[in-house]
Amino acid sequence: QVQLVESGGGLVQAGGSLRLSCAASGRTFSRYAMGWFRQAPGKEREFVAALDWSGLSTHYTDSVKGRFTISRDNAENTLYLRMNSLKSEDTAIYYCAAGASVFSGRSADYWGQGTQVTVSS
Repeated sequence: QVQLVESGGGLVQAGGSLRLSCAASGRTFSRYAMGWFRQAPGKEREFVAALDWSGLSTHYTDSVKGRFTISRDNAENTLYLRMNSLKSEDTAIYYCAAGASVFSGRSADYWGQGTQVTVSS
């Protein structure tokens, strides 16, 4: 069982940066692929980024490549998403996720409660 709690969201101007954090509880954190999804108003939840249990392999959706960086610290049970050059279309609720299908971007076994990111233009 894994519980996920996100933090770090907020309001930022276009072109700015934010870093999201996801604190995970549970001794099996390091066994799971971890990732981030987001849901904008009126849209379905979409995959953003993921990395495997080792943190060596990453997967990004095309729209964030070169701007977002995902990382994890297994010793601290924490997942991060560094977001640079933010655009108004990045505005969404961002969800931390864990599970076997996260790396492919298909789904997750565990979800956080979400953190709001708002980018003003």
